[in-house]
This record gives sequence, structure tokens and C-alpha cells, in this order.
Amino acid sequence: MRAAPAALLVLAAAVLLPGTPAARANPPAPPAPPALTDGFGLTQTTGATGSGRNFVVTVTTPEVAGEHRIRILLPAGYFDDPARRYPVLYFLHGASDDPGNPDLAYPALTAARSMITVIPDGGLRGWYTNWLDQKTAAGAQNWENFHINQVLPFIDANLRTVTGRQSRAVAGISMGGFGALHYAQRHPGLFGQVATFSGADELSRDHAVTRAAVVGTLTNAGAPFCDPATTPSCSLWFGPTVSSDAVFGTPYPLFDADWRWNAADPVAHMSALAGMGIALYTGNGKGDPAGFEFWVESATRHARERLDALGFPYHYVNYGNGSGWGAHCRGGHDSGCWSQDLVDYVPRLEAAFAAGAA
Repeated sequence: MRAAPAALLVLAAAVLLPGTPAARANPPAPPAPPALTDGFGLTQTTGATGSGRNFVVTVTTPEVAGEHRIRILLPAGYFDDPARRYPVLYFLHGASDDPGNPDLAYPALTAARSMITVIPDGGLRGWYTNWLDQKTAAGAQNWENFHINQVLPFIDANLRTVTGRQSRAVAGISMGGFGALHYAQRHPGLFGQVATFSGADELSRDHAVTRAAVVGTLTNAGAPFCDPATTPSCSLWFGPTVSSDAVFGTPYPLFDADWRWNAADPVAHMSALAGMGIALYTGNGKGDPAGFEFWVESATRHARERLDALGFPYHYVNYGNGSGWGAHCRGGHDSGCWSQDLVDYVPRLEAAFAAGAA
């Protein structure tokens, strides 16, 4: 008769203890994305899509025509401790991309444990600035206003962030690399860390290839190579054609008419990064001038030379042809290398955030 209570205890343990088959049959529901409140000129048009830690919100703003997606990556543990606050990385994508693309949630970013990552829409060729010409076929294009005056305070108001500059970083790939330097240089009170991955780091008249790349996106030079049936998804299509002068005025160096391009050149303003953590990553495109990474290497080198002249510390990686830099990097201008860049950078950034908070 005394065996019956023991049997009941065994049965209860099988039902209630975590890790048993019965418990695994009804796991806790994963958290949903946190509800975000409109504000700062942003209006959400749909509910958040995705998981609780990797989700996208879609917003409209008077500053930039159309709808815009913002991908948000929350660290593991975000929902476990409602009192904990986190530093933020603003990660800026390259041309012809969109935060709706799940591939932008690179594994190193989703694995981060002590920071929030925000990937805001920068347009197919927004170039992370307020365009000089606001009356093109593209409509309103005040990207800097959108990101600095709207997205940043929207994130701080809705998520548990640490708001000091030492707890905020900006980094980007390709076009986003230009954006990261541009924003850090123009708003040094907002960012304590900046990084570029194969960034368009130089717009001076001495680096005409980068200028030509910008102009190519504006004039939609790749459109003839796209299949008309799938144009919106073609990586060489950048939206309605606009003038080469739309963003920074004329790019042609006649009688100093291109002065706005020189004024926006990140290499010319490296002194504005005083006191920031700086990281520069580049490959060499296997030495092939036909590839954009070949030119990225020289632009990044010029940025590095300017930092050396200023005596600023920085972290610099030139992985050359990609040999030994991850399993999928061949030194080109592509995600195989950027993924490995982030494997190297994210732990460094989290350590810098932790040191700044100490």
C-alpha cells in the first residue's frame, strides 16, 4: 500500500519537471515583437512581422517618400530582465538592398547578447543624406532627417536603450559605410563607435570611381541589364531615374562646381571622429580593377592614411583576396566577406560598449 504514493510522485514529476517529454510537448510560447508607439514623425502602416527578437516594422514619414522598413534585432535575454537596458548599433545597408531582406540579419548580429541592432531603410540609393534636389521623380529624399531626427528617438522611446553616445554605434556596408562615416562626422555627439565594411569611404574628385558609382545609381545606369518582367527585384535597378546632380549637385570638377561632393567626402573630415572607436574593413577584389572592391581598398587606405596623420587609433583589417577570412570570402564586394567582418567586429563592439559602461 505504501508504494502507491511513490508512484504518484513519479507521475507528477513526469508531468511537471522541465526537460521531461510532457513538459517539452507544451513549451512556452516565444515572445512576440514588442509593441512600438508611433512618434517623432513616424507612422506604422502594419504590425510588426517576424519573431520577438528579429522583426520588421514598416513606417511612413514626410521626410522620405514611400513606405520604409526598419529591422530590429534584440539580444538573447531581452525579455527575461525588464530592468536591463542595452546599447544600440545602427547598421546601414548597401545600395539596392532593403531591411525587409532577412539576409541583412547577419549571424554575428543575431548572436549578439548585449546590444540591440537596428537596420533602418536607406533606400536603394538614398546615400544617407538629405538630397539637394527634393523635386525629382523619387519624391522627398531627406534620409538624414529620417534617421537622425526620427528613427533614433523612436527607437530610444520604444526599446530599453542606453542613450549616451558611448552606448551608440553606427556602421555600414558599401553605401552604408559612407553613411556611417557621414553620420558620425556630422553628429559626433550621438555616436561613440563607427565602422565601415567595404565602405564608399571617399567622394573626393581624386576618387572618381566612387563618384561614378554614385552617379550610376542615380541615373539608373544598370536598368537596361534588368529583365523588364522582374525589374523591381533586379539588383541593378535603383528606382526612377534622376539627375546626376540630385544628391550633391554636379559631380563634374569644373570651376569647383563639385564643391558639395568634396564637402561630403568622409576622408576630408576624419578629424571629426576624435575620441570615437573606429574600425575599417576592406578586401582587394583580387587586384581586379573591374571589381568595385579594388577601388574600395584604395578609398579605405586613404581614410586610414588620414587617421594616421591625425594620430587617431583605429582597428583596420585588409583581408586581401579573402584567403583565411571565413569560409565564403574571396576578397570581393559581397556578403561572404561582410559576414566574416561582423564575426570579427561584433565582439569588439560589445566589449567597447561594456568598457564604456564600466
